[in-house]
Formats: sequence, structure tokens, C-alpha cells
Amino acid sequence: MTDFSTKPILTGELVVLRVLDEQDFPAMKAAMDDPEVARLTGSHEKISDERALEWIRTRKNQPDRLDLAIVDKATGETVGEAVLNDYDPDNQACNFRILIGPTGRGRGLGTEATRLIVDYGIEVLGLHRISLGVYAFNPRAQRAYEKAGFVVEGRLRDDLFWEGEWVDSIVMSVLATEWPAGSR
Repeated sequence: MTDFSTKPILTGELVVLRVLDEQDFPAMKAAMDDPEVARLTGSHEKISDERALEWIRTRKNQPDRLDLAIVDKATGETVGEAVLNDYDPDNQACNFRILIGPTGRGRGLGTEATRLIVDYGIEVLGLHRISLGVYAFNPRAQRAYEKAGFVVEGRLRDDLFWEGEWVDSIVMSVLATEWPAGSR
């Protein structure tokens, strides 16, 4: 059985991924308050600061998921989070999601963070399949996921109702059998 209770520090050329904790709240709040983040994640609901802070406080104690802060090595600033969640032990599979705030966009930080956490999931945790969903109005993210090794599997039609229009969700995954060892 995969053990998510160990929270690693993963280091790349551009980013460090480390456990998400209270010190990350200001950066995560700024990211989640960004209208572009809300759109790209399909977040209709605004959660209170108290609820968000409590959620962040509990991330390091979750044995069935991995929530890591994405820290820009150049500035030391937290720019988002990378998460493995929805663990399915019977199928050695989980979901991946990532959130990059405005200060971390357009510099390859998300692509590197994705590669780091996927490599950890496959090479260390022994996952067979990591999947994600990305909204069709976010081709930039889809390209970043493809660069990180994800393959399009299909489409969930009209999966999100956003600002009066239906938006499809693109389903993508990466399999351990396709993952090149040491691709970080």
C-alpha cells in the first residue's frame, strides 16, 4: 500500500516542493483570490479565510494524499501547490492537481513541479496511473501537462458551467509503464 504520510522535499532547477503549511496561507490566499485562478480551476465557491487556513493546517497530517507547496527557487516565494489526491489503492492510482498563482505563471515552474511530483508518485510511491482533468479553455495547462508526460484520454462534455457557457473537461493521464525513470 502506498504511504502518503511521508511528506518529501522535492528539488528541481526552478522549484522546491515541500509540505504545505500555515506559512503558505498568504500566498495561497492571493492565488485563490485571483479571478484567473478561479476560472482555470472552475472554482465557483469562495471559502472563508478561517476555513482555508484550517484546511492548510491539516495538509501535513493527511495519510492518503500529498499536498506540496511550490516554492520558486529564484525568489523563495510560494507560488502555488501540487497535489496527489483521490488515492485508489486497489488500482494503484490517484489524481493530480496543481494551482499556480499569478506570480508563478509563464516561467516553467508548473511544468517542473508537475514532473517532480509525478516522478515521486511513480518512482517512489509505486503508483501505476496518475490522472487529471483540465478545462478546455486552458490550453496552456494542457500543453504543460503534455510536456510533463500526460496523454489525453478523452473529454467530459459540458463538465463545467462557467459564465453562462458550458465547458468541456479534458481527461489526461500518465502511466508508470510510459514514465521514463529519472525524467526530472
